[in-house]
Amino acid sequence: MAENYDVIIIGSGPGGYVAAVRSAQLGFKTAIVEREHLGGICLNWGCIPTKALLRSAEIMHYSDHLKDYGLKLDGKVSVDTSAVVDRSRKVSLRLNGGVAFLMKKNKVDVIWGEAKLSKPGEIVVSKSQKKPMEPQPPVPKGVKGEGTYTAKHIILATGARPRALPGIEPDGKLIWTYFEAMVPKEMPKSLLVMGSGAIGIEFASFYRTMGAEVTVVELLPAVMPVEDAEVSKFAQKQFEKQGMKIILEAKVTKVEKSANSITAHVEMKDGKVEKITADRMISAVGVQGNIENLGLEALGVKTERGCVVVDGYGKTNVPGIYAIGDVAGPPMLAHKAEHEGVVCVEKIANFPGVHATDKLKIPGCTYCNPQVASVGLTEAKAEGKDIRVGRFQFAANGKAIALGEDQGFVKTIFDRKTGQLLGAHMVGAEVTELIEGFVVAMNLETTEEELMHTIFPHPTLSEMMKESVLDAYGRALNA
Repeated sequence: MAENYDVIIIGSGPGGYVAAVRSAQLGFKTAIVEREHLGGICLNWGCIPTKALLRSAEIMHYSDHLKDYGLKLDGKVSVDTSAVVDRSRKVSLRLNGGVAFLMKKNKVDVIWGEAKLSKPGEIVVSKSQKKPMEPQPPVPKGVKGEGTYTAKHIILATGARPRALPGIEPDGKLIWTYFEAMVPKEMPKSLLVMGSGAIGIEFASFYRTMGAEVTVVELLPAVMPVEDAEVSKFAQKQFEKQGMKIILEAKVTKVEKSANSITAHVEMKDGKVEKITADRMISAVGVQGNIENLGLEALGVKTERGCVVVDGYGKTNVPGIYAIGDVAGPPMLAHKAEHEGVVCVEKIANFPGVHATDKLKIPGCTYCNPQVASVGLTEAKAEGKDIRVGRFQFAANGKAIALGEDQGFVKTIFDRKTGQLLGAHMVGAEVTELIEGFVVAMNLETTEEELMHTIFPHPTLSEMMKESVLDAYGRALNA
């Protein structure tokens, strides 16, 4: 007999495990299916371990600039690649165990294997065919296995995987995805990064700081093309000052491999082809949803551009089937997945006050050097609206100067008539920690007047947020 649940979630990434916790909190009998590792890509091979790597790069950066802070170090700081990678993996392992603890604490059953929708309200779990990356966290104790399980509500949280371009497929040795880029056996002396989105530019930043010669090739006319144009241009200048080579409006058309290097044929805007040789290449041309082998076609679940089509509450076109996170489409961000998971489960439970996910209020963060963070409309996307734009430079902020981090700016965009905050864009030190202030303001429908009357502590980087608002209305005090 099939074991029955109220809610079954397929995938234990940020969206899946958070949805499972909230489901259990709401009194549902809940199970979560995982085929590889609790915590999904984000915790094991994405958000968390990359930040551990970037922290090592940040300390390396400061060690190269000790004299700027009146400090001296006898001898040279060098990179121990295996130790850097080992620290990153230990951070992930610790959090992986934390997810297992949360499942046990909330009485969520963990089912280990590959899930497929066999009919409405039913899944069949078989032995996982997925070959895990190494090192691999252990399978938690007490998990259930192969068999048939039923539930009134089934939530797909299967995530996404790196997209591969035909003829330039990653091989794990010379052409890397973010998986291999996270666990190098040795630091490459030169690196070609194909794609300048968040993943590509974070690895470009990491490897450049660690001493590699880095070239970034981007098809579009700007690095981090989803960001505000001013932010993108400023960030590009900073990357180039650090010695990074950036080639825009170009594409890799062919890759030749030798024993321990690649030569990429890069077609420029004018049609000319330049050959670039590097020790390794990272393919960072986006990700695609994991929608295959789930039985979606047989049940008539609508998909589009490699993702499941859902409404603001995670509902698909088939009753009882839902999707959240990367598999439900962009923006493909862990915090978006978590929020969607909570919204989806609360809607199922008819929890009071639940609101559909508003994608315009989802912040984006890129942890390169300098950091980039944004929420809402860019100036280009606000075209046609009557707007006010404010800016404030890091160079005019006391805390930024004291930190030795005086490069960057904060930009805010307001509706001229209503004072509504339409967007905020930042580039510089620690802006990924600052952006949430503007996200809260947008969710509270805060106007420029309320932001102007808010007292920000001094000295802090956050003061620039208020000054940017003041500047939009011609009232900046420190510029």
